[in-house]
Amino acid sequence: MFRARNNMKVPLARFAYVTAFLIVAGYAFVTLRGPRGFHGLEEKQQQIQQMEKRNAALAREVERKREHIRRLGNNPAAQDLEIRDRLHFVGPQDKVFITGEPEKK
Repeated sequence: MFRARNNMKVPLARFAYVTAFLIVAGYAFVTLRGPRGFHGLEEKQQQIQQMEKRNAALAREVERKREHIRRLGNNPAAQDLEIRDRLHFVGPQDKVFITGEPEKK
């Protein structure tokens, strides 16, 4: 009688292990295929690469602008030219030519 119970427990335990393994495997399969799985990981890596490229481009632009500011700080004539260009100022010795048709209001 003792052997009959023991023999009955083995297939039941084996069935429980197989069922638990299938549940875990199914969950892993669904999770890895979902938006947070391998596809999501790949998209995040692509986004990181794009951001790194953008950061590098912005760092180059910041450095270029710093150099421009440094040159302006050392050259008053360049400062004057930059101010005139950006604010559209005209000096007393400058001649201004207006070309094209006037704006219609």
